Amino acid sequence: MKSIPVFAAAFIVIASAAPAFAQDGGSTPAITLNGSATLTSDYRFRGISQTDRDMAIQGGLSITHESGLYAGAWASNLSGWGTFGGANMELDLIAGYKAQLSDSATIDVGLTWYMYPGGADRTDFAEPFIKLTGARGPVTLTAGVAYAPKQQALGRWYRTGADAAAGVYTSPGAKDDNLYLWADGALAIAGTPLTAKSHIGHSDGNSGLGSNATSVAPTGRYWDWSLGADATWRNLTFGVSYVGTDITRREAAYLQPSFSKGQDGSGSIANGTIVVALTASF
Repeated sequence: MKSIPVFAAAFIVIASAAPAFAQDGGSTPAITLNGSATLTSDYRFRGISQTDRDMAIQGGLSITHESGLYAGAWASNLSGWGTFGGANMELDLIAGYKAQLSDSATIDVGLTWYMYPGGADRTDFAEPFIKLTGARGPVTLTAGVAYAPKQQALGRWYRTGADAAAGVYTSPGAKDDNLYLWADGALAIAGTPLTAKSHIGHSDGNSGLGSNATSVAPTGRYWDWSLGADATWRNLTFGVSYVGTDITRREAAYLQPSFSKGQDGSGSIANGTIVVALTASF
């Protein structure tokens, strides 16, 4: 992990220097290409650390057609709980269609395929989603739903955390689904480069551990939230936010065998924390 800051710094410098995908002759191109590189103090997925509360370097690339169709990929390093059977990387493949409903509203329908290269079998899963975004003045609101149908990667293979620690399957081959509802808000502060932002989400999945002693929704049903602000300068965005969940100490203890740093009593990857991130867009 100590080498990550060096590679991350180089990645962000390169991204900062990359030119924007220019328009030719002032006309709107049929296809646009966008990307980003991020250095963050912790990779939190729906409130849960995927990097054992350590830093992460992340990058994404997307291509969009003027019709509204798009496709892209996003990746991050992993550690601890987030390794999903030994993977040190998460790779998300995304495709969808975004349509303008009005001057201030859009709808986005797509699918995310979560992949964990190098990890154990039965870790990848697909999750369709739909989200609606509306803007009025400086305020932007987004509401979304993501539903992953029954898949082995989402099943409850272990009855208890102790079973997971011992590597004893109680329901091998089990499949389950997962529902995630969320809402985001953003408020651009006039006359400044600042944007206040908020998020709340609710997960509803299996209440145990999957085939690799992990789960997309640990404890089954729980809330996650965040509150923070972004400061933007040119193509750089510096963000600070507080991220938390309502997962209790007792629930975290139930899952403790799979919480890497939690095993030594130093804290849970479900606890609230401040996350700092720097993103370069190009």
